Amino acid sequence: MLDRQVPARTVTCRRRPSDGWFDDECRHAKRRVRRLERAARHVGPLSDRQSPAVQIWRTERRQYFALVRRKRANFWTARIDADQRQPQRLWQSFDQLLGRGRVPPTDIGASVLHEFFDAKVAGVRSATAGADPAFFTAAPLGCELRLFAPITPAEVVELILSLPDKQSLSDPLPTSLLKTNAEVLAPFLTHLFNWSLAHGIVPSSMKAAYITPTLKKADMDLADVKSYRPISNLSVISKLLERLIAKQLVSYLKDNNLLPDLQSAYKPHHSTETAVLKVMTDILLALDSGNLVMLTLLDLSAAFDSVDHHTLLCRLRKSYGLRGVCLDWFNSYLSGRTQYVRSTSTSSEPSEVQYGVPQGSVLGPILFLLYTADLLQLVGSHHLTPHAYADDLQIYSECKPADVICLQDSMSACVDDVACWMAANRLQLNHAKSEVLWCSSTRRQHQIPSRAVRIGSTAVQPVSTVRDLGIMLDAEVTMSMHVSAVVRASFAALRRIRSVRRSIPRRALLTLIQSLVVSKVDYCNSVLAGVSDTLLRRLQSVLNAAARLVFSARKSEHITPLLCELHWLRVPERIKFRLCVLAFRCLHGTAPRYLAETLHLTTSRSSCSRLRSAVTSTLIVPTTRRRTLGDRAFPVAAARAWNSLPSFVRDQQSLAAFRHQLKTVLFRTYFGEDANA
Repeated sequence: MLDRQVPARTVTCRRRPSDGWFDDECRHAKRRVRRLERAARHVGPLSDRQSPAVQIWRTERRQYFALVRRKRANFWTARIDADQRQPQRLWQSFDQLLGRGRVPPTDIGASVLHEFFDAKVAGVRSATAGADPAFFTAAPLGCELRLFAPITPAEVVELILSLPDKQSLSDPLPTSLLKTNAEVLAPFLTHLFNWSLAHGIVPSSMKAAYITPTLKKADMDLADVKSYRPISNLSVISKLLERLIAKQLVSYLKDNNLLPDLQSAYKPHHSTETAVLKVMTDILLALDSGNLVMLTLLDLSAAFDSVDHHTLLCRLRKSYGLRGVCLDWFNSYLSGRTQYVRSTSTSSEPSEVQYGVPQGSVLGPILFLLYTADLLQLVGSHHLTPHAYADDLQIYSECKPADVICLQDSMSACVDDVACWMAANRLQLNHAKSEVLWCSSTRRQHQIPSRAVRIGSTAVQPVSTVRDLGIMLDAEVTMSMHVSAVVRASFAALRRIRSVRRSIPRRALLTLIQSLVVSKVDYCNSVLAGVSDTLLRRLQSVLNAAARLVFSARKSEHITPLLCELHWLRVPERIKFRLCVLAFRCLHGTAPRYLAETLHLTTSRSSCSRLRSAVTSTLIVPTTRRRTLGDRAFPVAAARAWNSLPSFVRDQQSLAAFRHQLKTVLFRTYFGEDANA
């Protein structure tokens, strides 16, 4: 009878893990509420509010709900504050808050990924096997580095305390514990590091890494091995040693002017913004003079992983003057390295690393810059202008409309030489992913050639829009495509944040909006100087929507009081703020040389030495032809923004004081003198 009425069946119970904020205190409180609920049900219905048992249960339940809200708010506030400087981790925390934090595991095993990474490098080595030997430029006379300076315990302590609070499985102890006991461990680490520097030997334990496969883009296929790039995870102790070496190496390179000027990656005061601003300035000034500009973006295949160790050591010795123990140390650093791939559930067998510099290390990116520095000189020999950011290389030049065919031929010949140079250095140019963009004013669009450009053995058809270091650049340089992309991504983020605004306190909500929305509006906003008011209003609509979301305000409410309370500048003032900060850096020696050389004080011109402007620290505004092109270039826009500031703001000597005074002036310009600065 029971089998007929209640047949047996198998049920799979999946245990859902508790949220991070649901701790033992919440668990005990929940059990207490359930126990009181059962006791109240035994007495009578729960709707009887006069019952003492029901009153006790309802009181305890209110306290439990208040505890849960407090725990959840404190947890996510701390989590968001910790990740606000790392947008990728902040998005992961945000997805977890939305219940989407568990990425579906991929079925690709660690061994398969390891084989793919090795096969990709082997393919590059095979394709460049028959290339000519590499050529090395000679180091300037007197440039030589034979010995590293000894390290003091104070340097080690300072470096430990500046470490970010993260670690890998290779670390013998948590980073927080290392920072807490820095004074105790510093003498032992100093002895270990000084022994390594004096003997030119890197311990084997510091050369073992495990690779975490990382998706190149969030929307790529999880089941495709081509969607992943290898990121090496090294121990904190090995990175400490690398940071100490990198500090001395970079100091030597800067003192001898050996770092490439037009390489903007992994260098102090350089960024993607300064790189894009340099390229945009050259393009705008060329279009302002009536010329056309051809921009070519080149792509490399597995650039960091294909670096030849023998060629790198020869270049360090011949082109940068490293000798003796210093060269022995780098030889030891590159040789005998091992790595294995670690995925969600499996690990591959360790193998020796014969080529490449580790991505995720401190010295790897610096060594790659030195390895490819001669490439910029090669492009310059063709009378073209290069600009590089890590392994992203841009080549561009201007010409008269009648000379476009000649420029195309020069660009093809230059790319051919670049491909030959890369093959000689065991790197490979990916012709299929290279892009070509012709830029011109709106009236000269009909003069842009439509025929394909030869990039190696591939015919590349010119495109109307390219993505350059996170900036969408269109053929007319109007920045409309970039603004559309920013507005679209910002409103998508706001819609996701709106769904959880009741679950987090206002301070955490504000942090989310500033990190995931406002940062998009501010990214490289200096290139938006002089764009149309229509585009600025579209960006301002993002800030208005974000402010209303913070205060849960209606769309009909006036936005000015909300922006004033948040102390947010409008978009035009944000662009002016960024231009003035870059001008301040240029004038005080903390900006890239290629930007600083474009700004000149009025006192530097002899014809203006007797004018009143010569003593007011103003900048010379270059003469241009068109407001929509030349006036948007950095030397013009920055000079005008700088000259419009009061003298007491321009005369500030520290960057922090300048930023404070600048924001106060810009804020009061729009919101009035009574606004709280």
